[in-house]
Amino acid sequence: MTPTPRLSLLDRSRTRAGEADATALLGTVERAVHAEQLGFGRFWVAEHHGVPGVAGAAPAVLLTAIALRTARIRVGSAGVMLPHHQPLVVAEQFASLSAFAPGRIDLGLGRSRGFTPPVRRALRETERDFAADLAALRDFLTGNAEITLHPQPAAPLPLHVLATGSGLQVAAELGLPVIVGGPVLGVGGDPEPGRAALAGYRRAFRPSAQQPEPRISISLDVLVADTAAEAADLLLPEAWAMARSRTEGAFPPLQPVAAVRAAPRTARQEQYLEQTAAAAVAGTPAQVEGRLAELLERTGATELVASSSTYDRDALAASDAALAALFS
Repeated sequence: MTPTPRLSLLDRSRTRAGEADATALLGTVERAVHAEQLGFGRFWVAEHHGVPGVAGAAPAVLLTAIALRTARIRVGSAGVMLPHHQPLVVAEQFASLSAFAPGRIDLGLGRSRGFTPPVRRALRETERDFAADLAALRDFLTGNAEITLHPQPAAPLPLHVLATGSGLQVAAELGLPVIVGGPVLGVGGDPEPGRAALAGYRRAFRPSAQQPEPRISISLDVLVADTAAEAADLLLPEAWAMARSRTEGAFPPLQPVAAVRAAPRTARQEQYLEQTAAAAVAGTPAQVEGRLAELLERTGATELVASSSTYDRDALAASDAALAALFS
């Protein structure tokens, strides 16, 4: 019998129109508390800089607040973007974090650059070797670097790689698990390129002390409601923000569904709305369960990372509860 996949949430601290950024951060903490009550296995946060619609800029700080409000759920970053940081500093931050929640911390790492040229300049981004930075970070955490890390981690800190394309190869060579999303999943598009990429990761995987065999988690928007129409409405605020970011160059705070419906749209924006909807899993419990089952089987994933967001926090909490019920 195939084991039930681990169920996780990814919250990016999305801001809402008319609210202070701090409200989004506090909302993320409360959502993590609710996720623990619902039985989710893991709660992830992300790193974005200078994005109007996202308040989550400092994963280690936010995770500390979450760790102190929870007792059992694992918490982690999905992820810290290594081009913005020195590996030693990331190792120190997460080793410190592990003191507050020993054995519950995961460190997910990515290679995305800043959102705009001014952000990249402010971060002082330079060309970096992602594989070398990952290896150096692991050496600091495992005591194999030329200097000894302080504080020492209170418990082992599993590393995860947010991977697409060449990132899958890096993860395979270092023997690390991957979190994949977007085109690799083939949701709403051709699944074959993603299938081939994941097969390549499995073939190239070199067992490590942390991970003896390849491990894949999949991440995408998942929203559950009583009817398909209600689920589509839940998806609309995020889809509209994405459409505006691609046509106007700014990723805005979430707006109420009524405001999105009343907003004038260009043909390109309509196209992006359709693309976002196609790449998500949104519907009734039965519809979502069927689509997720197919996706998990096709990818061989052992964890679902639901990265959903919507304007109405109560509706989002209800969606989280309905999703948890599917995996109970």
